[in-house]
Amino acid sequence: MPGTRRKTTAVALAAAASSIALLATACTGSNDAGATDDPKAKTTLTFWHGWSAPSEVEAIAENIKSFEAKHPNITVNVVKGITDDKLNQALRTGGSNAPDVVSSFTTDNVGRFCASKALADLKPFLDASGIDPEKTFLPQMAKYTQHDGTRCTVPLLGDAYGLYYNKDAFEEAGITAPPKTLSEFDAVVKKLTKTKGDGFERLGFMPLFVGYETTVEHYGAGFGVTYLGPDGKSNTAQDPAVKALLTWQKKLVDELGGFQKLNKFRTALGDEWGPKHPFHTGQVAMQLDGEWRGKMASDAKLPFEIGAAPFPVPDAQAADYGKGYLSGTILGIAGTSEKKNAAWELVKYLSTDTDAVVSFANAIHNVPSTVEALNSPKLSDDPLYRTFVDIAQHPKSTHAPSSVNGGAFLLTLQDSGLAHEKGAEKDLDALLRKNDEQVDKDNEQAG
Repeated sequence: MPGTRRKTTAVALAAAASSIALLATACTGSNDAGATDDPKAKTTLTFWHGWSAPSEVEAIAENIKSFEAKHPNITVNVVKGITDDKLNQALRTGGSNAPDVVSSFTTDNVGRFCASKALADLKPFLDASGIDPEKTFLPQMAKYTQHDGTRCTVPLLGDAYGLYYNKDAFEEAGITAPPKTLSEFDAVVKKLTKTKGDGFERLGFMPLFVGYETTVEHYGAGFGVTYLGPDGKSNTAQDPAVKALLTWQKKLVDELGGFQKLNKFRTALGDEWGPKHPFHTGQVAMQLDGEWRGKMASDAKLPFEIGAAPFPVPDAQAADYGKGYLSGTILGIAGTSEKKNAAWELVKYLSTDTDAVVSFANAIHNVPSTVEALNSPKLSDDPLYRTFVDIAQHPKSTHAPSSVNGGAFLLTLQDSGLAHEKGAEKDLDALLRKNDEQVDKDNEQAG
């Protein structure tokens, strides 16, 4: 499901920030009194989602068809390929053409959606339906779909991140198993790397923060980074995990030849979502990625065999090997909708009906978000895919905390990491103090 893990650019997040900030005044009170519509009355719901690939669109259409068969009084008007920018604008303005039910790939925006009341509080609906989100959904996913005690979204499938590796390259290099700790990983990266002139014929792994999926957030799950303190303020200067992450990453960058050499190689690589992805072409032997990459690699009919494993953890956390970064699609009801009860029937079906969740997960190769679906015998038994199902269920797999400013704090730390890996900022302690100041300032302005 390409949409769930597309990187959001700083410009896009900034635009989203300004759009959602307006929601606090535009939508306040729109869902405070609860829903009043009759869910059994004949009605039409508008559902916006971001999927656009034919297989994804077909998969969600099949689920909608099944829903309408069970709820003949409700017709669902589906609008595909919706970006977060369009979604934010519609949630702000409302109107007859606005969506009733929405899904978003930007998990980091839950804090904004809940704080601004852009999406309705789902607790009354969950309570009335007898659904305990902590028991129904995978606990880690239940956690990242609420903010500060308010649950305005539920998870609709998830993503887990791990390590893909080229088995042929491993065999050629005499490597018999994927690395479990970062010291083992660093040694394997260097062993797999082949230089060519002043560049690379093959790189063991691309560690740069401007690489595909190699973000501070994705690395951070393995280190146990907390990002924010109990008071909601940025604590990167006080969290030893942040310093350990950035120190490890910079050391690996330097050992592979430095930022300039790696970035020159990176800029000549193929597109992340096309057939010329560097892992597909063999230009990179290991890749940090999500469960969807296995299906994409299979569809590309690679000339070599691939494997998947959890991403290595810091040596001091070897006992926690198997954990990883989690994310996924979020589903909610627009705060401006006048059909919230009917909308809840659709949200409930898509997110909690076991057959619906399993069929959708199998179709688009994502991780189910409910406990029952994860244990369903109908779930795909593909070994690559199952690696990520296991990562998702590891008790220490995590997503970054929610924030009223969405994922802006992650972008700020990403920029700090980029400055560090380039060597532009050599004093890491000072850099992280500056990072905290900027994050706190931005959060304060966001309210």
